[in-house]
Amino acid sequence: MSGLFSIDAWEKVWVFKETFVIGFLNTITLAFFALILSLILGILFGLMATSEKKGLMILGRIYVEIIQNTPLILQLSFLYYALAFSGNSIGIIPTGIITLGFYHGAYMAEVVRAGIESIPTGQFEAAQSQGFDYIGKMYYIILPQSIKIILPPMVNQVVNLIKNTSCLYIIGGSDLISLTYSFVTGASTGGAYAPAYFLTGILFFIICYPLSSLASVWENSLKMRDQKTIDLPAEGTVNG
Repeated sequence: MSGLFSIDAWEKVWVFKETFVIGFLNTITLAFFALILSLILGILFGLMATSEKKGLMILGRIYVEIIQNTPLILQLSFLYYALAFSGNSIGIIPTGIITLGFYHGAYMAEVVRAGIESIPTGQFEAAQSQGFDYIGKMYYIILPQSIKIILPPMVNQVVNLIKNTSCLYIIGGSDLISLTYSFVTGASTGGAYAPAYFLTGILFFIICYPLSSLASVWENSLKMRDQKTIDLPAEGTVNG
């Protein structure tokens, strides 16, 4: 086993750098399409959870509770092997996209629901009095106001989604973690454990840290904006 400071191990990583590049690109691709699916599901089920129809609310709640209370790896394994044994396998990457999309879609739905429910009731009543139907009310009045509340936790979910691509390792995926494992255990490439996993960690950090920082900046900006809004009436009173 080669240590982190082994020159030979780092040379081996450099020679087979294409493995890490391919894994990195596969992880980005997987995360991108899973993110699109999770956003679609999150908005859809978030709206269902705040709809005025009890049936839609119950359906949205069932989806969220089932997904959030079962492990991602279990969901991934179930979908992959259920399809494989039925003779309808769609491949590892599509399976990962669907599973990650549905898994994080449940968390996105909760973010959307919380954002909508944070809007004062008076806004809903005002929209209703103007003759907006549910879709119009959400599109023109409620969602634009809830975006600032939704975005920071939604970005955090994006970071979690990217990190959870590593779960494809359990079904022999071609993501960054899976290819790193194949590299360190390969007959001709094995042994460079520390440098390989160190490099993989850096690549994940390069993707996730800017997003985490963006979420923190947005959240702090929101708090400062709200504080200024609260302080304005008091300043006006003093000046008056």
